[in-house]
Amino acid sequence: MSFDTVGDRICEPLRNHKISNTLFGVASTVGDFSIIWHVIGFLYAIGSMHRLQQAVALSIALGCESIIVNQGVKRLFRRERPTTSGDDRFDLRTPSTSSFPSGHASSATVAAIILVTFTGMPWAILWVAIAIIVAMSRVVVRIHHMSDIVGGVITGAVLGAIIAPIISSIIG
Repeated sequence: MSFDTVGDRICEPLRNHKISNTLFGVASTVGDFSIIWHVIGFLYAIGSMHRLQQAVALSIALGCESIIVNQGVKRLFRRERPTTSGDDRFDLRTPSTSSFPSGHASSATVAAIILVTFTGMPWAILWVAIAIIVAMSRVVVRIHHMSDIVGGVITGAVLGAIIAPIISSIIG
């Protein structure tokens, strides 16, 4: 049995549970275009010019990540998705890019790394939890294979490890 088949089977009970179905469906939707991360960044910025600079830097970093992953890395692999528009139990946008690596997982990882550098603990736990939910949502809704998520997390970790120190050196 393949890694992706095991991942799909593990996620099946989540698709049949009303609360997890809603959680992962919403997480997948707000992960589109990194909306959740832009919103978090700007909510975090309220009341501080320094945090506003950090929020803008986060948004710019996510834009760069999106271009690299969606217009670069995905074009190298051109992997088919497990379904065209996701599982019928979810109302989702039909993706226009290929499956590997998951852009949601990559952007979630980049965002979590950058936000952790801005806030430290205990906020780090929240950022990582949100990133895991957003990344895993893509398998639950059947837009990605489990290996796409792993590839997205690795891609995001590499990009985050490059981008976060650059932001820190510029903004402080």
